[in-house]
Amino acid sequence: MAFEIGIGINNTISKMKTKKQTSIYKQAQRFADVTKQYIATGNISRAKHCLAVAAKLMENGNTEMKNAICNVYVFSVSGFLEIHHCAIRNLFPEKLLTEYHKQVNTS
Repeated sequence: MAFEIGIGINNTISKMKTKKQTSIYKQAQRFADVTKQYIATGNISRAKHCLAVAAKLMENGNTEMKNAICNVYVFSVSGFLEIHHCAIRNLFPEKLLTEYHKQVNTS
């Protein structure tokens, strides 16, 4: 599984880099939408995989990628989970959970 995540991350990073820089935020939103759809349909294993990929992108990406994951992806997915009364702590990897807590504490 770790190998699959590594391949997915490399493919995702290279696809995001080939687009205009302003579209990284749109792609992060689309990735969040896909993750939310998996959660809504009960496909938690795929949602957790998406969250793990997002955490790796936040950890290994450039500054703009990290900002897109933090400001768009985490904000969008966590808002969805809050509205639907889902346990964020049970789904988010540690890196994303830390970012979520930062966002909650600053608002």
